[in-house]
Amino acid sequence: MAGPGNGNLLLDTLEELIAELPARVRGSRERFSEGALSVLRGIVNELDLVTRDELDELELRVAQLEHRLRLLEGPPELPPAA
Repeated sequence: MAGPGNGNLLLDTLEELIAELPARVRGSRERFSEGALSVLRGIVNELDLVTRDELDELELRVAQLEHRLRLLEGPPELPPAA
């Protein structure tokens, strides 16, 4: 990812990202710089992480599948009356 000429730029951008994190955690409405966002996206891609949107979509799909399965299974059968 980082060649000999990119090392310092990458480190500078990572330092900028780390410096911006406390403000973001405290709920600041300031935006990350484009360089910091680019590095963060690269890290996410490199580590093969999923995004919040992807996770939310999967949770919705699982909930829909669970609902369909319950509909197909029908109501639980009652034991015969004694």
